[in-house]
Amino acid sequence: MAHPPTSTPIADYAVIGDMETCALVSRAGSIDWLCLPRFDSPSCFTALLGAPDHGRWLIGPVGEATSTRRYVGDSFVLETTHRTASGVVRVTDVMPTGDDRADIIRVVEGLEGTVRIRHEWVVRFSYGKITPWVSRSTGPGGADDKLISAVAGPDMLALRGDRLPKAKGGKHVDEFDVSAGQSYTFSTTWCQSYRPVPERLDNDATVDMTREDWQDWADRCPYQGPYRAALVRSVLVLRLLTHAATGGIVAAPTTSLPEDFGGARNWDYRFCWLRDSSLTIEALIASGFTDETRLWRRWLIRAVAGDPQDLQIMYGVDGSRELPERTVDHLPGYAGSAPVRVGNGAVSQRQMDVLGEVMISLSRGREQGVAESDRSWKIQRALVENLGDHWDQPDNGLWEIRGPLRHFTHSRVMVWAAFDRAIKGVEECGLDGPVERWRVLRDRVRDEVLSKGFNARRNTFTQHYDTDEVDASLLLIPSCGFLPATDPRVLGTIEAIEADLMRGGLLLRYRTESGVDGLAGTEHPFLACSFWLVQALAMAGHTDRAERLMDKLVGLANDVGLLSEEYDAHGGRMAGNFPQAFSHLALIGAAHSLAAVTTVEP
Repeated sequence: MAHPPTSTPIADYAVIGDMETCALVSRAGSIDWLCLPRFDSPSCFTALLGAPDHGRWLIGPVGEATSTRRYVGDSFVLETTHRTASGVVRVTDVMPTGDDRADIIRVVEGLEGTVRIRHEWVVRFSYGKITPWVSRSTGPGGADDKLISAVAGPDMLALRGDRLPKAKGGKHVDEFDVSAGQSYTFSTTWCQSYRPVPERLDNDATVDMTREDWQDWADRCPYQGPYRAALVRSVLVLRLLTHAATGGIVAAPTTSLPEDFGGARNWDYRFCWLRDSSLTIEALIASGFTDETRLWRRWLIRAVAGDPQDLQIMYGVDGSRELPERTVDHLPGYAGSAPVRVGNGAVSQRQMDVLGEVMISLSRGREQGVAESDRSWKIQRALVENLGDHWDQPDNGLWEIRGPLRHFTHSRVMVWAAFDRAIKGVEECGLDGPVERWRVLRDRVRDEVLSKGFNARRNTFTQHYDTDEVDASLLLIPSCGFLPATDPRVLGTIEAIEADLMRGGLLLRYRTESGVDGLAGTEHPFLACSFWLVQALAMAGHTDRAERLMDKLVGLANDVGLLSEEYDAHGGRMAGNFPQAFSHLALIGAAHSLAAVTTVEP
């Protein structure tokens, strides 16, 4: 029986990106995941979900090394320092921003002694399946612009550097010594194979400009409350996952990092969920960033334009609708977790909560001075009117349940929120709409939730109308304004969720043993849920408990401040796609909630 491949721990990866795509770089210096030119493009380095032969770009020390790393200031310029028995080197990795190109720059600098460096450039297009035609040539700079090109179909990668590796067994490999004071620079550039290779970059200037771009943006954050460093890194992650040209916000830059190691709960998150995007915008607005709201709203208007009944829960980065799910069977999966999936079948699901999150985020934008255009409000009004005709239908819920449709309580609460924010748009901002109808519907939904979604015997809201099970999404009831956090029914819900869903000090989304999701296997605690608990506890006045849990959660980030989707408390390891927008935006919300009730110094 074949053993599953040994995979680098998720926490050992850092992310770099250019706000059009991202790369994952291991502590050892291997870029094991990269999709070009866009987040949702097929990958050309895919060792993350397989083996080195599925594609990677390694620049790291030969043999044993102690490696530490950091981002330079508030940027995504990554510095990794490798200390060996013979010397010390530093590798700087960066994807330049704002130049309408797709490049990675890697600089190796000798700091002490001499270190032997291994360089492997293994390009495999189409998720590690296609071996390209590789050749040596020159770029537009002529004889002084030597490069190696890898071509397959429409894609080309061009490797430039002070020392180019040689072909060996279907890959390009080199080993060389770097002594103190020496420096070697390499770059990989993507372009369409039928176009000329782009000109060489001024690498030093480009690295400096990219660092300054990230730092200048981060410096706009006015937040000075508790956990400021974690909050700033989190807003940077959210910006990284926002496509600079389209405004689409992806949930994560990866696919199929498992929720259940060795199991089948592996999903593609490289798309734009309306819910996740809306919550991202809320987090950015709360942290002082409003320009991003305008960019995302333009994306939203384009994506959802048309018949309101055709509204989807997610779209492509450019607003495209076709996201068919398929399996990539030539990949063994991370730690043998198969299948690897591309696309997402949840695109066709009915999730009644989505419009509520959209309306909340747009309402927050109006509160911060982001005026509605005539078109943006007309689309919101049409969507809310359509919701008024279908609000009482069962759905798949926030967690994209693949079992039978249910009347999920969280979904109903968010339906209430959609009507509530539409009413506020009319009452507080002078927008036009059938406010009387919306008020009647808002009250009807509220009455139904309180009568059918609440278990008086347990004094808790329930996951859906036909169960006594609880769900961590119920922690959002106070934050959306449905009930105050001090309401006895909310306090009872917090208590029941802690009792039923706490595992190793962290919250599950729900109990998979109930069979509600229609999937085999189990999963680990979902980090956003525990951040929601921090928020609910803070709002309810349980500040000490909220701070203790927040300390624990912030401590689960890796050494460069990144969070995955889930955390295996028993195994002490990250799980799920990485870095995960949901986890980082929930951290931001929790920090703001604590700042509102404490005077703790950052």
